[in-house]
Amino acid sequence: MSSSETQLEEPVVTVLEVTDAALAKVLEVRSEEDNPEETGLRVTITGANGPEFSYDLSFEDISSAEQDDHIYKVDDLVVIIPKENLEDLSGATLDLPSNPMQGGLVIRNPNRPKMLEGEDIELSGTPGEKLQQLLDQHINPSLAAHGGYAELVKMEETVAHILMGGGCQGCAMSAATLRQGIEVMIAEAIPEITEIIDVTDHEAGENPFFE
Repeated sequence: MSSSETQLEEPVVTVLEVTDAALAKVLEVRSEEDNPEETGLRVTITGANGPEFSYDLSFEDISSAEQDDHIYKVDDLVVIIPKENLEDLSGATLDLPSNPMQGGLVIRNPNRPKMLEGEDIELSGTPGEKLQQLLDQHINPSLAAHGGYAELVKMEETVAHILMGGGCQGCAMSAATLRQGIEVMIAEAIPEITEIIDVTDHEAGENPFFE
């Protein structure tokens, strides 16, 4: 008996949820494979694209799964996730895009990459000066991949007021990026700053958050 068959017989935890619409789409595409019933969907995190993870979805023979892969079933679909991606995919959902014209699949993930991991961070001065350096040297270069930026509007003692601009203004993900991504980085790099206030006008811009 193969290791993948053994894992499928044991109670397993669903890491990446799959919506009904996404499941139907994946099964439709899988039906074109040579042996669809023996084919699973491998979901891998390949890196980071600014404040978001980047992914690779591919079909593979279930029997070819690695010994430490996490394998489970969603209805008739076998999902295969590498061990090293389990934590970062926990709580994520595979879905169809909100815009039906977009096509393909999307992964809605509450987790964010550690954007400062491995970076040599040297900050000096007041909390506000440190934050400006962090934005200029580390955060905005990453946000630039999405055509956006974060701007320090003002400091009130240990409270920072930040505005998300460019491609981030009016983006439905900008508030989540600020809360889950930038706030975490600031807390790690500048513990003196106790609160971040988002002053972005989400009703403005080409893609308003509220319409």
